[in-house]
Amino acid sequence: MAMDVVDYEVFGSEMQYVEVELDPGEAAVGEAGAMMYMQDGIQMDTVFGDGSQQSGGLFGKLLGAGKRLVTGEGLFTTIFHNEGTAKRRVAFAAPYPGKIIAINLAELGGTLICQKDAFLCAARGVSLGIAFQKKLGVGFFGGEGFVMQKLEGDGMAFVHAGGTLKAKTLAPGERIRVDTGCVVAFQPTVDFDIQYVGKIKSAIFGGEGLFFATLTGPGKVWLQSLPLSRLANRIVMSAPAAGGRSADQGSLLGAGVLGSILGGDDD
Repeated sequence: MAMDVVDYEVFGSEMQYVEVELDPGEAAVGEAGAMMYMQDGIQMDTVFGDGSQQSGGLFGKLLGAGKRLVTGEGLFTTIFHNEGTAKRRVAFAAPYPGKIIAINLAELGGTLICQKDAFLCAARGVSLGIAFQKKLGVGFFGGEGFVMQKLEGDGMAFVHAGGTLKAKTLAPGERIRVDTGCVVAFQPTVDFDIQYVGKIKSAIFGGEGLFFATLTGPGKVWLQSLPLSRLANRIVMSAPAAGGRSADQGSLLGAGVLGSILGGDDD
């Protein structure tokens, strides 16, 4: 399928959204629930799979849907196509604080590997597939990095990085070590592996886990400072229902403790 060439603009700083401009007949595919708004004249269709196999018959549609299911995503995606006679815009919003990365797949050789929850939207014709890590160590200990998405095509794709974004081009043989959840995306020329931290004391008391990812060049990598899993863990740990401390419990005799005693919460 031919790729649609779309224009776009990213708005915001910490909570960003991308506005994609569609010429008549052009379309964009978005992750379910990512749409923020769309102008009159744009039609929205929910499709089985990622929308790139619609001309491939039932088997092609099932294959596309199966790929999404394996990566932990839903069976369906949403296609937004301009049925009008003039240019129209549709916007897609980031799910949590961070940065939206606009990537021209044609400039990267046609393929990008990214975390399974990083994809936001893309031009129609970009295929969403699976990128299994081939090494057993990554499979057993890679955590978030084991099953990743593979974006293929020559159009624009938009992925989301949590927190602050770090883009780095690795020279041949250059290696960096990264928390597995902080890896957003990388070119397929980059070697992705898992390495043990090396010291039991660091593993137990360091708070960083037993393993981290190693990325070896050549190729470009994108890193995030705030993985969704880390954000979710902090929220759960801070929730009083899960045994966390509420914001007003700053001390033993804080207002929260006195309020709960006077209110009859503590027997």
